[in-house]
Amino acid sequence: MEEIDCVVVGAGWYGLGAAQQFHNTQPECSLAVFDSQSSLGGTWADDRLYPDLKSNNLLGTFQYPGFPMSPGKFNVKLGEHIPGEAVNAYLKAYATHHGIADLIRLDTKVLCAEHQDTADGGWILTIATSTQDENQKKVFARRLILATGLTSEAFLPHFDGQEEFGGRVFHSKHFKQNSDTLKTSKAVTVFGATKFAWDAVYSYALAGVKVNWVIRSSGHGPCWISPPHVTPLKKWIEKLANTRFLTWFSPCIWGAADGYTGVRDFLHGTFVGRFIVDTFWKILGGDVMTLNNYDAHPDTAKLKPWTEAMFTGASFSLLNFDHDIFELVKSDKIDVHVGEIDHLSPGRVHLADGTVFESDVLLANTGWKHVPPMKFLPEGIEKELGIPHKLVDNAPLEDLANQRKLIARADKEILQRFPRLERQPVWNKHYAPLTEQKGINSKDDITPCAPLTPYMLYHFLVPPSPRFLRNRDTAFTGIISNFSNPITAHLSGLWISAYFAGKLTVDPSVTLHDEASLEKLQYETVLYNRWGKWRYPTDWGNKNPNFIFDAVPYLDLLQRDLGLSPFRKPGRLAEMTDPYGPEDYQSITDEWLLKQKEVK
Repeated sequence: MEEIDCVVVGAGWYGLGAAQQFHNTQPECSLAVFDSQSSLGGTWADDRLYPDLKSNNLLGTFQYPGFPMSPGKFNVKLGEHIPGEAVNAYLKAYATHHGIADLIRLDTKVLCAEHQDTADGGWILTIATSTQDENQKKVFARRLILATGLTSEAFLPHFDGQEEFGGRVFHSKHFKQNSDTLKTSKAVTVFGATKFAWDAVYSYALAGVKVNWVIRSSGHGPCWISPPHVTPLKKWIEKLANTRFLTWFSPCIWGAADGYTGVRDFLHGTFVGRFIVDTFWKILGGDVMTLNNYDAHPDTAKLKPWTEAMFTGASFSLLNFDHDIFELVKSDKIDVHVGEIDHLSPGRVHLADGTVFESDVLLANTGWKHVPPMKFLPEGIEKELGIPHKLVDNAPLEDLANQRKLIARADKEILQRFPRLERQPVWNKHYAPLTEQKGINSKDDITPCAPLTPYMLYHFLVPPSPRFLRNRDTAFTGIISNFSNPITAHLSGLWISAYFAGKLTVDPSVTLHDEASLEKLQYETVLYNRWGKWRYPTDWGNKNPNFIFDAVPYLDLLQRDLGLSPFRKPGRLAEMTDPYGPEDYQSITDEWLLKQKEVK
């Protein structure tokens, strides 16, 4: 059996970031990256580059620290959104530059991961390079980093009548493989209102194909989508979200990591402060509404978000189209329907209100299976791992009681510190999970709306259970989503490598020596993960961590764990008003390595 010191599963932004940091800080150790796709890149892999794909970010904020996406090298321009092909080329160049390209094994799927309950720990992985059983083999990984992300495995339910439909039914993940429909179709149906749906609607309409855009009346509604520059001051939105003094307006449970507890206590703990906070979010949301001018046409009015800007997380997207999509919506190329798909018939889509229209294609934006796509052993280990799972019917009552007690305690603390969160948004009184809708069904146990437990990881990175803290052999990266993913991937990768080596200044594994410390760590884990349920209730915050204005204090938290100062600006005023970007963290790995030499 092949033995490898560290295996990373997944070669997207977070997997590559973790692999690079481990390879850089522990070069004496063997490393392999497994990815089931035929190219690296995760969401930006070759097979995922659908027509007109661009980044939400403008050039300059969508890159790893220390490896700039230069305009000349990657065919991108300042002030523009980045084409998918450029992001793909950048990630490949990053892997090559850092010497990890040859360590990536593509078309390699991890079918099963079995943890070894021994003094040394580790994992036995069953991998396959094809669908044929004889090509399966086992690998022993001393350490395992799971970086499969949140958009790896598509969820596509069954629509009543789809066998007789005669046209294609596919998930947005497979838009590239079906891009010929831009030329061959006369009319298509796009189901859903995430940014993936906006992209598909735009591409079809621009190609001259009639689009019927169906937004589920019992769903989450259209995503927030904004011009790249917002507020009366026309600030670059990615930089706005990473400006320290503006992060104070977000009720963040780990916000104290930035050291500005006084101003945070005032803004969220007093009536006057909460009034200021509400005003900030109303200005931000109102500006987006005004700029998009939704009420200019009956169909654009249907695209107004149903959620409040304050409670919206990483689904917040940007208008990155070359042409005005709202003008396309106003034209006869696009019809917007707010309703439910009842069933399909030959060449037609039928809505529950009796509306019927012709269609050659049904492109479904029906979400993702957010659980790592592999089997874990021993059976039932998901709870100790801290990943989503079904509650076991025969679980000890004491365990359930303890979990409910921790959740109740966390809820109490969250609402005491942030009373504004008690006033939760009412965004759709008629919400129902997709699979409970008439005409749509699924046999899958794992769906975006299945009643699973949320992720429960310490600092969103490692399992907080003694089994895994003892051996420091398991970490997750990429279950977070924000506007600063490349930076977060970079710092998360460094944190994980330091954790594996036992070199964190704030090391969760030391709590094993003291029962009270372990209980404190486990409560903090519940507190941080439970916070998402209150902070981002309409953006799956109850399932996995996602945030926008909370990214800078999260990066502060990781840096403090690493024993580094989070303040990286030249002076107090710059610290508060100068946006944080990749350039501020480009030397962080060298700083940490130098600190390790000084410790020795």
